[in-house]
Amino acid sequence: MDTLELGLKGKVAIVTGGSEGLGRAAVERLARSGAQVTACARRKDVLERAVGDIRKATGTEVLAVPADVSRGADCEAVVAATIRQFGGIDILLNNAGTSAGAAFEKVDDTAWQADFDLKVMAAIRLCRLVIPSMKQRGGGRIINVTNIGGKAPRAQGLPTSVSRAAGINFTKSLANEYAADRILVNTICIGLVKSAQIARRAKDGDLEAHYRELAKRVPVGRVAEASEFADLVAFLASDRAAYITGTAINFDGGMSSTV
Repeated sequence: MDTLELGLKGKVAIVTGGSEGLGRAAVERLARSGAQVTACARRKDVLERAVGDIRKATGTEVLAVPADVSRGADCEAVVAATIRQFGGIDILLNNAGTSAGAAFEKVDDTAWQADFDLKVMAAIRLCRLVIPSMKQRGGGRIINVTNIGGKAPRAQGLPTSVSRAAGINFTKSLANEYAADRILVNTICIGLVKSAQIARRAKDGDLEAHYRELAKRVPVGRVAEASEFADLVAFLASDRAAYITGTAINFDGGMSSTV
């Protein structure tokens, strides 16, 4: 049971990149709070397995829609399937993305375009598709996942730091435009959070040692749990966050040099 009533029961949410890590944790958290959730991801088998486990754990209806949100047609299919199944959309979590960081001279046009298609254009397209439904339902919540590099880029962090900066700007632009429609738009700028992406980079398969090493970079001394990220998502999506819009919240244990 939630000790803080979030008012999410009966709400309809879309979560992109919902099969693993942060996205999966968000799908489960929203479902536990009573929301009806569409989860989408590229790998059908991984997605359907995750959604099946979440259904069993929560007893809530969760729809699995395999999709590559870097493609416009797939974005349209996700939104159409959600409206068909649940009747509308109240919450959008733009979470799909990969960590791509390299030196400038090593990033070619193809890599730049792929990064923008996945992280920027996917969010743009999905927002454009869901906002009419949110308006009809009297409001909504859009949460864009970016990272702290979008505020304070490090060396050799391209193209991600640029696409994430665009995501932060996009968040503020939408927040300003749609506040009157009660559509609230925020971004979570993540630092280091336990995820499948990080796990795949662990040397010799020693994941705990890998997290201990990463934790040395975090002022609070540890890497965040995906469930903690999911709690923040649920709060921003909830009635309790009705006065919060246009914010870029650092979820980083104090790592970022900017507020």
